[in-house]
Amino acid sequence: MSAVARPGERPGGQPPGRLLSIGEVLGELVGDFPEISHSKIRFLEERGLVEPQRTPAGYRKFTPADVERLRTVLQLQRDHYMPLKAIAEHLDAMDRGLEERRAPGRPVLVPQAAAEPAPVRLAAPARLRLRRSELREAAGVDEQLLSDLEGFGLVAAQDGHFGAEDLEVARAAGELAAYGIGARHLRAFRTAAEREVGLVDQVVSPLRHHPSPGAPARAADAASEIAALCLRLHTSLVRAGLDRLG
Repeated sequence: MSAVARPGERPGGQPPGRLLSIGEVLGELVGDFPEISHSKIRFLEERGLVEPQRTPAGYRKFTPADVERLRTVLQLQRDHYMPLKAIAEHLDAMDRGLEERRAPGRPVLVPQAAAEPAPVRLAAPARLRLRRSELREAAGVDEQLLSDLEGFGLVAAQDGHFGAEDLEVARAAGELAAYGIGARHLRAFRTAAEREVGLVDQVVSPLRHHPSPGAPARAADAASEIAALCLRLHTSLVRAGLDRLG
């Protein structure tokens, strides 16, 4: 099934930025969906499943992402008999960063970051916005542990949603809980992380505020490099400590 197109992608072979008329959209879709019509597209727009732009004269203009969104709606209707309310919820989940998994019956949505454990990285976290129930399911933690993680400041919802790093923390905390390590034991990690972030900020702040062109980009690069070195140092110190225990 076609995924909902993300900003900057080029679904359907269309060049980025090209706007299509409703007639051109029909031409893109009619081969796979012979029943598609102007009125069908207008109906889906009225239900909020697609939001085309409007010219000053009021004509609809669709982006390539709009076309892929319509394609997803039509596939869910045709192949899975999903009602429009369920389709709207499905699209909302995909907009929040969940991705489809093939499964018998209806497609299953899972967080992208939960597909495979990710290595330590300092790039920008994946664009992910999870509801509380989605975070619990993806991380495999119960409500008590999640509440404890929130209470100790290890995860925090923003505008009612949790992000990719919250998912990573919750997953790790869930696995550590199997060894009897609870959320209260993890406060030291948060404190250490905050100190490392403070150290990085202390070093790069003058560069970040320098008036020269490109200073913010150089500051971001320096912050990433310093943080990676801090993680390397931390890992080496832990390994050394474990060697002494053995």
